[in-house]
Amino acid sequence: MANIAVKARAVPRWTLHDLLSQPDKDFERLCRQQERQVSQLERLRPRLKQNVSSTLFKQAYQLKEAIAEISATLHAYAFLWFAENTQQQAARAFQATVRERLTKLDNRILFLDLWWQGLSIHKAKSHLRQSGTLHYYLDTLTRIKPHTLSETEEQIIRVKDSTGRSAIEMLYGVLTSGFKFSLKIDGKVQTLTREELTTHVRHPSTQRRQAAYQELFRLYSGHRDVIGEMYKSLVLDWKNEGVTLRRHRTPIAVRNMANDVPDQAVTALLTTCRKHSSIFQHYFRLKAKLLKKKNLTRYDLYAPLRTSSTNYSFSQAWKMVHESFQHFSPEVAKLAARVVEERHLDARIRPGKMGGAFCYSVTPRLTPYVLMNFNGHPRDISTLAHELGHAVHGMLAHQHSVLTFHSSLPLAETASIFGEQLLSENFLSHERNVQAKRALLMTQLDDLYATILRQAYFVEFERLAHDMINDGATIDALAQAYLQLLREQFGHDVQVSKEFQWEWLSIPHIFSSPFYCYAYSFGNLLVLALYQRYKQEGNAFVPKYLNLLSAGGSASPESLLKPLNVNILSERFWQEGFTRIQDLVVELEKTMP
Repeated sequence: MANIAVKARAVPRWTLHDLLSQPDKDFERLCRQQERQVSQLERLRPRLKQNVSSTLFKQAYQLKEAIAEISATLHAYAFLWFAENTQQQAARAFQATVRERLTKLDNRILFLDLWWQGLSIHKAKSHLRQSGTLHYYLDTLTRIKPHTLSETEEQIIRVKDSTGRSAIEMLYGVLTSGFKFSLKIDGKVQTLTREELTTHVRHPSTQRRQAAYQELFRLYSGHRDVIGEMYKSLVLDWKNEGVTLRRHRTPIAVRNMANDVPDQAVTALLTTCRKHSSIFQHYFRLKAKLLKKKNLTRYDLYAPLRTSSTNYSFSQAWKMVHESFQHFSPEVAKLAARVVEERHLDARIRPGKMGGAFCYSVTPRLTPYVLMNFNGHPRDISTLAHELGHAVHGMLAHQHSVLTFHSSLPLAETASIFGEQLLSENFLSHERNVQAKRALLMTQLDDLYATILRQAYFVEFERLAHDMINDGATIDALAQAYLQLLREQFGHDVQVSKEFQWEWLSIPHIFSSPFYCYAYSFGNLLVLALYQRYKQEGNAFVPKYLNLLSAGGSASPESLLKPLNVNILSERFWQEGFTRIQDLVVELEKTMP
């Protein structure tokens, strides 16, 4: 690993050559290849009857998989090129071209999945027995059959989405990624990206934190008419398709069906989160004492305990993450190293680059791509562990079909959050200084709040907002509803100023992936419970955990978790995660001066 450390000394930037080494030529070549495959599949259509042979069935779905591999490659290149610089017109134009082309091709092969849904139960079961890694994909098609429309209707929706929903989501990204924020630092006004600005909400200075938040909301609220109308349009589109046309019972049921998670499980999860907000409120009271404040304000939520923070080089960050993974499983560490070795990691900050962080698993046999914005702060090390955890998850599922290797959203956060836990435990186990340990515990509890309770309340807002917008609510009314929910989750322990009513405008997930955020609450509470079992069982737990990740998206979350004795329908299970959080709060309390 010494060689990797040397290579990683500078903050890395990815290369997309493993997707398209010669973009223009490769794009044309792949388009021609895919066109041939689509035409082959279309020629099979007249032969797809109820009594189709197993040979023809396999041939048809092998073609579909081959088409999907190329689609995934082209879509990934278009998106990742755009993510490198959202202000680059050529990248945006290419993304639009790819999106339009793939939509047309998807519509041409839509008949295959509709044919499957039209098979009798007896015929479908016969083919399922021979479907191999496609079993869950085909089973899912059967499960969603009641919400599937006719071929013509499905084609129309896909065409309209490419210039409707997808276009609005891209415009949101273009608009918000182009925001330039101003902040006075050491007496000088500096122009910052959002990523650079938000590092200051964790600054030791109260005034700096407040100024950073106010500047964030100044720009977003200044564009509230445009961004708010974007959101309302996306919500109505979600309802029109999911509830009106596809006949799901509620807007959130659309997401639950896609995740293959029972409504009862999501209700149990969100109810448990709301019931246990008091645990975090207790933590915020302790934090106020440690910061020598009578009460916290929302500006203070992520305030650090130490007056100075350590900055890390990228090679130091990589070493800490790699050591944490290596201690748990050499296989996990080796897979994470591939992302760095193959230059599939882009961590360098630059103007126009997409904010935040993500991992993009393209196809089962291609090393995933990771984007983050590395500032050298301790939190960036956690982000690196998080996103590399995602990458490991994708690589462990390499034996599955391109149609089933992605895990569903609720389990998609398992490896990423577990990676953070490994890193955090490594920090805590090596730290002997009481003050430093206290700071580490606070950082961990800050993160658990941000990824469990905060995410659950985003979904509570979405549930309310979707109903309100359907009833004709204004943007100001939505902001008031958001503020009311904020004040509920913090109780009397954190004062929330009025400008936080515009925070929802700055949350990309509620625009691009409605109700996505409960996956973070699901994943975090699940991992807290699983991590407790790891600590109890030691190395005996590792193969069971790796088997879970290796399954990818080849079965429902409920089925995949059963071997680990997890019952996602029970509030008692979700309570296990909060028990761990309570233990951390108690541990922090023991360090109080």
